[in-house]
Amino acid sequence: MNILKNLPLTETTYYILLALRRAGHGYAIMQRVEELSDGKVRIAAGTMYGALENLSKQKLIISVPSEDARRKMYQISSDGIKVLALEVERLKHLVTVYERTEMKGE
Repeated sequence: MNILKNLPLTETTYYILLALRRAGHGYAIMQRVEELSDGKVRIAAGTMYGALENLSKQKLIISVPSEDARRKMYQISSDGIKVLALEVERLKHLVTVYERTEMKGE
């Protein structure tokens, strides 16, 4: 699988993958994203479930067993971890370039 095709991540996808480093169901993921983003990113239920479906198809998240049959649980996959790490490196590079130009007064 060419994981580079998944980059760059949208802000929503980035936060969902970040939240799913710890398994969770849809509503818990929505809450975790809001918490991680300091309230700057809020995901509506419809958006969340569409995103979870797409991330599952891309094999960036996986379903994990749940004690509650009414709630489907998800967790980031090994490919998802790789994509998330590559995105973090991409973002760090953008910041480095910005800081370099700031120091030069550009």
